[in-house]
Amino acid sequence: MSALQLDRIPHHVAVIMDGNGRWAEARGMSRSEGHRAGVDAVRKVVRAADALGIEWLTLYAFSSENWNRPKDEVATLMQLPEEYFEEELPEAIERGTRILSIGNHDRLPPGTRRTLEKAIERTQDGPKMRLVFALSYGGRGEIVEAARRLLRDHEQGRIDPESLDEKTFAAYLDEPDMPDVDLLIRTGGESRISNFLLWKAAYAEILISDRLWPDFERKDLEQAICDYQKRERRYGLTSAQVRSGSK
Repeated sequence: MSALQLDRIPHHVAVIMDGNGRWAEARGMSRSEGHRAGVDAVRKVVRAADALGIEWLTLYAFSSENWNRPKDEVATLMQLPEEYFEEELPEAIERGTRILSIGNHDRLPPGTRRTLEKAIERTQDGPKMRLVFALSYGGRGEIVEAARRLLRDHEQGRIDPESLDEKTFAAYLDEPDMPDVDLLIRTGGESRISNFLLWKAAYAEILISDRLWPDFERKDLEQAICDYQKRERRYGLTSAQVRSGSK
């Protein structure tokens, strides 16, 4: 592995945590056991990201499409955030981590929603890493809901359609302060973004890891960042334009 350049750590890393079910099936275990193993990987990666100085880490924990999975699997997936926040909240507070969440929280079970709200409230003054959980989240749904908020403001005379630009629209997304994604990692070897952060990941560097999520750990995160650091980010420009600073 190439040497990690600590002065070039991506500002915002987002992760599609895929492969829990396949990891469990390969070991003759239930999918629910695979999801529990995935929570252990979350703990490792969150600590590693904090140690590396990543300022924003967004984890795709439960998609809006995941509601269509079998009821027992959904029940487990909804219980895991409660267990995670109850166990990890003291450490998050000690580290100065601020916990945030995006998605349609109205669909979450009351216990999950209460635990999430408690974690967000207890860490709201955290000065260090922003840890964002995408729960009951879909990128298209986020954009549609942003459009609804914007239309309501227009109806009340708070916004002029002629003044609308990308920056103004982005302020209506679930977490307006969230910066664009620099590095998007998907584990499990699949090559798709699965309706994740469609707006914020417009120019993200994408890395597909063959590692199933429960096996993903600090060395894999560091390898992904090393790969990112080798890339030339172009934002639609030519290599010559990037080198000349014409962004």
